[in-house]
Amino acid sequence: MGMFEKRRFRKFLVFVANFDENDPKTFEGVDPKTTTMRDVYKKFDLGQDVIDFTGHALALYRTDDYLDVPCLDTVNRIKLYSESLARYGKSPYLYPLYGLGELPQGFARLSAIYGGTYMLNKPVDEIVMEGGHVIGVKSEGEVARCKQLICDPSYIPDRVRKAGQVIRVICILSHPIKNTNDANSCQIIIPQNQVNRNSGEGHSHFSANTLNV
Repeated sequence: MGMFEKRRFRKFLVFVANFDENDPKTFEGVDPKTTTMRDVYKKFDLGQDVIDFTGHALALYRTDDYLDVPCLDTVNRIKLYSESLARYGKSPYLYPLYGLGELPQGFARLSAIYGGTYMLNKPVDEIVMEGGHVIGVKSEGEVARCKQLICDPSYIPDRVRKAGQVIRVICILSHPIKNTNDANSCQIIIPQNQVNRNSGEGHSHFSANTLNV
């Protein structure tokens, strides 16, 4: 960013930091329920590269559809990113100490506290429906009843439709990524319009210990 762009972006970030959806005095002429994010960017005269960076790297949107909807959710996302970065230091992201496998374990412990039941190594025989709605899952003659079911699409192939696809690739490099300041780990985000795609974007995460080959 050039010097003037930095000043405009700083004003935008100050606006986001001070924004409180319950205090109209912080809106600065922006109606969070009707003003689109495109208009907010225009208000602060931000360039396209800065818009791409903000929407995809800070607000973490996968497409540009967010530009033409009310800005409240986007402003809150950017505010969360900024506050997290200020709180945690080098990165706004939290990562479990022993890897992602700790997440389901943590959920299992929290679920037990609130009366949840884990049924491990149980086959799914049938998704039980009633009146067009899921009411439970049948396994080995037992029915675990539920109000809502979250599952992999492979369990209900007749009730899902393909809306897109994610391409995953593992690259083993013989050198570090340029311009990452020799970081041990980082995420590279390539917005859709910078690679002439109509939807989606590229997310690359690399860890230095996988690159030293």
